[in-house]
Amino acid sequence: MSLRSFTLHDLINRNAGLHGSNTALVFGDQRVTHAQYAERTARLAAGLAAAGVGRGDRLAILAQNGLEYVDLFGAAAHLGAIVVPINWRLSAEEVAYVIEDVAPRVLIVADEFKALLPQHGLDGMQRYTLGTAPGAAQAPWQPVSALYLDRTVSPADLNDDEGLVIIHTAAVGGRPRGALLSHRNLIAASLQTQLAWRLTPADINLGVLPLFHVAAIGFLLATQQAGGATLLLTRFDPPSLVKHIDEDGGSLIGTFPPMLGALLDAAVAQGSALDHLRVVSGIDVPETIARLRTSCPQATFWSAYGQTETSGSISLAPFDERPGSAGRPTALNTVAVVGELDRPLPVGATGEIVVRGPMVFQGYWRCDADNAFTLRNGWHHTGDMGRIDAEGYLWYSGRSPAKELIKPGGENVYPAEVERALLEHPALAQAVVIGVPDVQWGEAVKAVCVLKAGHTLSAEELIEFVGARIARYKKPKHVVFVQSLPRTAAGLMDREAVKAGHGRA
Repeated sequence: MSLRSFTLHDLINRNAGLHGSNTALVFGDQRVTHAQYAERTARLAAGLAAAGVGRGDRLAILAQNGLEYVDLFGAAAHLGAIVVPINWRLSAEEVAYVIEDVAPRVLIVADEFKALLPQHGLDGMQRYTLGTAPGAAQAPWQPVSALYLDRTVSPADLNDDEGLVIIHTAAVGGRPRGALLSHRNLIAASLQTQLAWRLTPADINLGVLPLFHVAAIGFLLATQQAGGATLLLTRFDPPSLVKHIDEDGGSLIGTFPPMLGALLDAAVAQGSALDHLRVVSGIDVPETIARLRTSCPQATFWSAYGQTETSGSISLAPFDERPGSAGRPTALNTVAVVGELDRPLPVGATGEIVVRGPMVFQGYWRCDADNAFTLRNGWHHTGDMGRIDAEGYLWYSGRSPAKELIKPGGENVYPAEVERALLEHPALAQAVVIGVPDVQWGEAVKAVCVLKAGHTLSAEELIEFVGARIARYKKPKHVVFVQSLPRTAAGLMDREAVKAGHGRA
């Protein structure tokens, strides 16, 4: 391995030595110690190497959380390969785009998601299935268990700035972009999180967020960094989560609306005080955070700001330190607010949030023009607006004009992508998509549309039309039809005027 680098492979083997007999992963009735996890990743790496996988090759996985998913991260780190977690909530068209974008050498797919795969374009990819009974897989598919070999291969001689994961995040232009995250990116992120939350080998992460999300990977790696354990869960089930907290000692969890409220409701119904829970982080409204504070005084809700491109949170603090803020910059990041020509703005002034440090991603996969724009002048430009107060707390103020973004339940939805799907309907002449407040999800997608002359269409029909073309969480929750849409003096669509007139659900 490289003299001055520390990779995920090093972290896994360090844990095998320091915490070998401690539980690292739990999935159903399976328990894996840190020593066993190192063995599993080495066996999988041997199988992948035998299949021809080498440094820089992409390994795509389309599956729910499970042991093989986490094994794949470790095996890729062993070989210098790159994991591409595919969001199983995407449409078949979107899944096909991701696969075409990264051209994986290996494709691992759970049986229930095979219907999302394209009919063509998979030639040359080795395909492995999750969930098929041994001996039941049909060519060209093989069971993923065939990749675990009882042999070892030498680890790749990697630098820790080489790629480990590509996570596709929505694009301003309406097409996903693959954010390439390195070993250094993700380990720096996990180390800061571990230190902030004072995680120890006794901590247990409730791994309910899907592993195609950078937040889920961050919680997993921060817990690994501490020598703790992660309970891998395939779905959000509040009553089961209460049991995991009470009976298994679950101590930290990431949530997006409406998860925390549902968990607190289930705790009340089951008579639980959630005594072991001590760290909650994500997005939620002050009222729900106040409920957590009252019913679980030992637990702290941590406010944060970050994005996939920053490998997770680059500002963090307990919510009660400065309610409404996104916390203060973490130890290894320089965070600033800039105006025109990237000139730093004075305390309290609002501008674009920019970042530099070891958590800044390596760039978008095969997007040179976007990289030149985003990573200009020595900063990563987040496309988000904010201000920094006199005590260093970051206050998020919305998206920059160049980055319209809607976040229902913590997912990223770009209006351009939804507008493109809307305008495929033959009855529509124009459409503008905006985000509106939503009690359950934090924010919802709203479409303001103009019909072509002589056409009729219901809101419900249009919503289902869009839901059949892109991920269903991206489809509009609200649709209104208007006679015309406002224009600027230059004749362009006036999105701000649309927001002013239709900014409520």
